[in-house]
Amino acid sequence: MAEHNELGKIGEDLAAAYLEENGYKILERNWTFQKAEIDIIAQKENILAVVEVKTRSSLDFGSPQDFVKPKKIQLLVKAVNAYINDREKDFGSDLNIRFDIAAIHKTQETFAIEHFTDAFYHF
Repeated sequence: MAEHNELGKIGEDLAAAYLEENGYKILERNWTFQKAEIDIIAQKENILAVVEVKTRSSLDFGSPQDFVKPKKIQLLVKAVNAYINDREKDFGSDLNIRFDIAAIHKTQETFAIEHFTDAFYHF
């Protein structure tokens, strides 16, 4: 596996563990619909969090969250709509969908995690 793929997998594992430690139930990881992939779909109470994980080995070229571009947001919205349509019966009518970013970067021998809730809005 390429080094950047390994780093991405580490980041997704760290993000999932972080979410679970903070009361989220992980429903899906790497859920795909057409050309879109949702890194993590998690639920906490009546919130369905669609989490895009961005992991970087350094901050030299910007923060991880800066790499979530409008095209990716459009794909995430399309994918989560399909996900919810497929599982309408599984969710209550008071479900709130939120788009989050888990920004992870390597610091020396460890990783720093920032969880941005409501990081962007669909349009």
